[in-house]
Amino acid sequence: MKLSILMPVYNEEARLGEALKQALAVDYPCEIELVVVNDGSKDRTAEILGDCDDPRLQAFHHAKNAGKGAAIRTAVDSATGDYMVILDADLEYDPRDIPKLLGPVLDGRAKVVYGNRSFGGHAAFSFWYVMGNKGVTLFANVLFNSYIGDLETCFKLMPLELYRSLNVKSKGFGMEAEVTGKLLRRKNRPYEVPISYTARTREEGKKITAMDGIEALLILMRERLRPVPKSAQQ
Repeated sequence: MKLSILMPVYNEEARLGEALKQALAVDYPCEIELVVVNDGSKDRTAEILGDCDDPRLQAFHHAKNAGKGAAIRTAVDSATGDYMVILDADLEYDPRDIPKLLGPVLDGRAKVVYGNRSFGGHAAFSFWYVMGNKGVTLFANVLFNSYIGDLETCFKLMPLELYRSLNVKSKGFGMEAEVTGKLLRRKNRPYEVPISYTARTREEGKKITAMDGIEALLILMRERLRPVPKSAQQ
């Protein structure tokens, strides 16, 4: 099994070097590749990527910023793994949790695994961010008669071909809701494992906004109303 770790990057020069170091230092239970997409950054992102000579790293560059969903689409098109997981470059997620996500797959218990953030202790800097996340997740659970704990988690691990078959169109943060909505519509219920999470503040570069939450609700409603593609029916 080979795992493709997909990292979208936009103006993260202060954290990117450490993010790459952490991701490549983990003792994974399988072969990995790290596919990084520089989404039109205007800082030293391209230079930092150029200085990394690890053969497991592939770097791609967008001429203009197109959004997280677009960056992931580029990464997915270039990835060569059997499975994929997304890892942001902002150091909010710990790549040492990725082997925990792989566990249920390697022992045959699951095909799709989500990392579930507890939002406990000091990690939840913003009350409204946490409430917004929980509200979007509750909305999805009601719509699809499911029970997942963290829809907006970055850590979504699944077969690469499954992600490609979802045909995700959202260019920005809406891709998180679109991915989950399409999985739930197909009756692909994620297996969840607890992960650590250290949120950063708006002053530290947090990019997601309340409008992204509203967009997520609209995307979930759209996906609920759409029929399941015949090619995905079981």
